[in-house]
Amino acid sequence: MKLFSYVAASVVGGVLAMGVASSANAADLTVGANIGNVPWEFETADGTVVGFEVDLVNEIAKRLGKSVEFVNIPFNGLFPAVQSGRIDMAVSSITITDKRLESVTFAQPYYDSDQSLTATAAGGVTGLDAMKGKVVGVDTGSTGDMWVTKNGGEYGIEDVRRYEGLSPAMLDLTAGRIDGYISDIPALLYYVKDKPSLKVVERITTGEKYSIMFNKDAPLATEVNDVITELKKEGFIAGLHETWFGAVPEDTTSTVKVLDMPTLK
Repeated sequence: MKLFSYVAASVVGGVLAMGVASSANAADLTVGANIGNVPWEFETADGTVVGFEVDLVNEIAKRLGKSVEFVNIPFNGLFPAVQSGRIDMAVSSITITDKRLESVTFAQPYYDSDQSLTATAAGGVTGLDAMKGKVVGVDTGSTGDMWVTKNGGEYGIEDVRRYEGLSPAMLDLTAGRIDGYISDIPALLYYVKDKPSLKVVERITTGEKYSIMFNKDAPLATEVNDVITELKKEGFIAGLHETWFGAVPEDTTSTVKVLDMPTLK
């Protein structure tokens, strides 16, 4: 896979710092991310933080003439971190929802997605209808968590176990401690493509769109939104899609189309 060039990440006081910021100086932009969220933001074997959203945020910071620092925060902690001002913005394939728009602001979306159910190839789970009486894993506070809370009873799911990221959930799935894992389909398709023992067995249509999250009405959101417009027009974000997913995005998707900043309906 062709990757863009990166400045090596350094771990300082539990904080993952990268981009043009150095460990000795505070960055202009502090970005929260659930590192381990493949392929959006994760570490390579040598500790470098890479991913679709890492590339995107670094390019946005470059266009704004600012340095950037990534802070590793569990997904559910991103929301209070943004609202408290601990971080300037957050990424981690965060879905725009009306409920979230009540307390935070999003730039225009850049990826259309759905949820999915992943199971072991030999475990006998072929879809949601096979999850009756079984245990499902989700990421704490994620859209998958919300979906299971709302719909799990319809499929007779016996228990829900919550995780902080894909990796620990996949370990439990492989070990048989859970029977299925519900999360964003692009991350799971990317993860299982070279793992024949695992399989995405069903797409769960939700119409989700991902974006960068900010504190409510933060002026930075508008600045970033304008840069995203530029990057879409130039084809930069479409190029990221091709790099990370191996396919050109459809012209009808938010990866290509310039859209308004989302507002409460």
